[in-house]
Amino acid sequence: MNKSHDFNFDGGEILTKIGAAWFVSYAYYNHIDHKHLSWRNPKFSELSVNSRTSSYNNSKKYHIGWLHEVTKMRQLDKHKNKCGLQSTQIQIMAAEILIKMYRQ
Repeated sequence: MNKSHDFNFDGGEILTKIGAAWFVSYAYYNHIDHKHLSWRNPKFSELSVNSRTSSYNNSKKYHIGWLHEVTKMRQLDKHKNKCGLQSTQIQIMAAEILIKMYRQ
């Protein structure tokens, strides 16, 4: 992957590989609503989901920082995401996850 496209913050290279929309969708599933399944969109192969899930589980130390960064992102719609989520949806979901994490 071209390094110039990596997110420029701690763990950004990992988030680049799994995708900001996928990360927020999966985190939303884990923290807010187990019925939310956009991260399981059939457009993702089983191998892709397994790889992303593994990366997600191995990068927990970055999650709060990533969620903060996502809430500030202005070009989330620049690249289509396979989760089918709009930029504002992703940012709202990220904010909801942060609120819940800080309340725990």
